Amino acid sequence: MSEYSMRLFEDDAAIVAIGEGLLALSLPRADWTHEAHLAACTWLVRNRPDIAIERELPAIISAYNEAVGGVNDDTQGYHETITQVYIAGVKAHLAEVGMQLPLHEAVNALLLSHRGRRDLPLQFYSKERLFSVHARRGFIEPDRESLELI
Repeated sequence: MSEYSMRLFEDDAAIVAIGEGLLALSLPRADWTHEAHLAACTWLVRNRPDIAIERELPAIISAYNEAVGGVNDDTQGYHETITQVYIAGVKAHLAEVGMQLPLHEAVNALLLSHRGRRDLPLQFYSKERLFSVHARRGFIEPDRESLELI
């Protein structure tokens, strides 16, 4: 993976706006970055216990993708296995840092950790397995390392 500079959040309001924009299907497409994905997931886990994250986030992201003109098919859009890996990473991160940190501090710490890396799923999956249609359409078990190591 190429190097990139991580965009950190200055305050909780920026994260809440992303999460609410995702749910309302109104977040500008350009704002739906890697960092925004992890921020929204963290906000949902911490602040929306009414949403069963593993079960409901797939439909939320898929609906959002379509609302902003995207496509969810065998090659683009929503990816189930990658989403579930990052949900596990967010939950593990929050279990370590706790729920007392301000939201933006928890998200920034996640983004700067190994769990926030763009290539995190490749720690657990070969490229062939991760980028298969089966992995995109449904969760598949890793072939490199156990997700328990997340």
